[in-house]
Amino acid sequence: MGTGRLEAFSDGVLAIIITIMVLELHVPEGAPGLDALHAVWPKFVSYVLSFIYIGIYWNNHHHMLHVTERVNGAVLWSNLHLLFWLSLVPFVTAWVGENHFASTPMALYGVVLLMAAIAYYVLQLALLSAEGPHSRLEAALGSDLKGKLSPVLYLVAIIMAFYSPMISGALYVLVALIWLVPDTRMERAVRTRREPQA
Repeated sequence: MGTGRLEAFSDGVLAIIITIMVLELHVPEGAPGLDALHAVWPKFVSYVLSFIYIGIYWNNHHHMLHVTERVNGAVLWSNLHLLFWLSLVPFVTAWVGENHFASTPMALYGVVLLMAAIAYYVLQLALLSAEGPHSRLEAALGSDLKGKLSPVLYLVAIIMAFYSPMISGALYVLVALIWLVPDTRMERAVRTRREPQA
């Protein structure tokens, strides 16, 4: 089967996740001045970081499926596994914001990010298996240094959350920045797919 329905469903779920997160941002009470925003800045910062993470997953998921020719049952379940962990992002985002980046919420935030990274890797493996050897996806992934480095940084951040939540948060930001650097592997594979064969 093709990838259209899988991508459409995933896009819808990710849009709902972002909507849930933004609904957690409430208008501050009190006088309508900038001072009132001070109370909500932790929620806003955690929202921005989580929004960036969801955007990164959406972008990479989109590119990965565009170099994929077919999906099977294993891919469908692997995709649901990824969406499950991403659906927990609004919860941990709200908890981090409500508790001003306290240790336990920051650690749990990292656990969810780590599990989402593992789920994404499992989805990659399922797609590679469905595509067979020498696929465009396999060529585009290459050594996947970012994919291997991210879980390690998440693990360090989870541990650091109990010693210095700010260092933990900085590591989460670092991983996001690593993924924000343009990665043309998938885009090159998409262009190769669209180019007419000689």
